[in-house]
Amino acid sequence: MTTNAKIYGLVLSGGKSTRMGQDKGLISYHGVPQREHLYSLLEAVCDKAFMSVRQDQQGDIPSTFNTILDKDEFRGPYNGLLSAHKEYPDVAWLVLACDLPLIDQESLEELIEKRDTKKMATAFAQRENPLPEPLCAIWEPEALKISIAYLEAGNGTCPRKFLINNDVLLVFPKRPEVLLNANSQEDYEEAVQKLEA
Repeated sequence: MTTNAKIYGLVLSGGKSTRMGQDKGLISYHGVPQREHLYSLLEAVCDKAFMSVRQDQQGDIPSTFNTILDKDEFRGPYNGLLSAHKEYPDVAWLVLACDLPLIDQESLEELIEKRDTKKMATAFAQRENPLPEPLCAIWEPEALKISIAYLEAGNGTCPRKFLINNDVLLVFPKRPEVLLNANSQEDYEEAVQKLEA
């Protein structure tokens, strides 16, 4: 397995955000749209950062951001992840979903520090429910290559299921609240309260 792959950062911002009722990437928790905030966090800790976007979003992204267009070959979050992998197949990807309003640079540095390149991925998880968080994880190139075969074999489109069934290092963040997923109005309000506190 690759041991010295560079880490590129990827903000997954091409989802439809149906549960939230508005584009999660455009919500401003930190004074700028969330996708831009996550991009700047990744830029600070990775060799390069990118935003994964749909065709219809491209015109709305300032030209200062590197973007990767979703190829629409796969469904769900794998769409953005594998579109990125196909553009740069030899790098590891630190992936962040737009629904992580509390994630911070310190936590990302912690994840990178614990990275095990011999594993398929290094993923954050909660102690009380130790399942890999696939959209707050470093995916090694090998894992993404195997993912394509996994999807083509009709194993479903869930990246978490793929990680559960493969050799992955789980990292429990010092501050577990950074993994709060904001997917609904209630979650949004909880996140805002925590940020204000």
